[in-house]
Amino acid sequence: MKYLLSILTFCSVLFLGISSSFANYQAGSLTAKQQAIIPIASYTATGDLNNLKTAVNEGLDSGLTINETKEIMVHLYAYCGFPRALNGLATVDEVLSERQSKNIHDTMGNDATPLPTNTDILALGTRVQTQLAGAPVNIASSSGIDYMLKAHLFGDLFARDILTYPEREIATISALASMNGTESQLLSHLNIGINAGLSKTQLQDIINTLDIKVNSQLAQHAQEILDNYLASSK
Repeated sequence: MKYLLSILTFCSVLFLGISSSFANYQAGSLTAKQQAIIPIASYTATGDLNNLKTAVNEGLDSGLTINETKEIMVHLYAYCGFPRALNGLATVDEVLSERQSKNIHDTMGNDATPLPTNTDILALGTRVQTQLAGAPVNIASSSGIDYMLKAHLFGDLFARDILTYPEREIATISALASMNGTESQLLSHLNIGINAGLSKTQLQDIINTLDIKVNSQLAQHAQEILDNYLASSK
């Protein structure tokens, strides 16, 4: 009897420990809507339009609005170029047409709030870039690209409030993790993601979702970069 009670006590403690860990994991995890951004961003960045169609359908079913879905492509053109972004937008329109033919009516969602006409977009973008990077950033090798990063990427694009800063970073991290030769940018954006409000658990969720929904090989490579980032940020 004592042996049985000991076993039951041990199992109860183990169960409570697992439950507690699971609860903590869930508390910091991504929502279904945020998770849906990950494969959409990944397939947009790699130009895999067949799988993008599936990801867009799942994203809309998960609660993404039409404008939010399209804004992922608008945002990602700064990372994967106009051709991939335009192909992504065309794929969204194709999915929407197919869904409408099936009498599925998706929510359009809000458009971007216009900025005041006197907004200094360079000053705004510089503030946002400094906030998210954690320190001032200047690209000494090219004043042109430095201006575009500040005024256009962190100014024009981040000012579009269709997606939140964390959602934009989820899309960016997913895209960078899916492309070749973008390891240093991915490492930088893991830090930007934290400064944007993502937790370390949520960063891990992005990699886990890439593993499950997209490609285990690219997820493994991204995991190595995340592990290095987490080790250096302790």
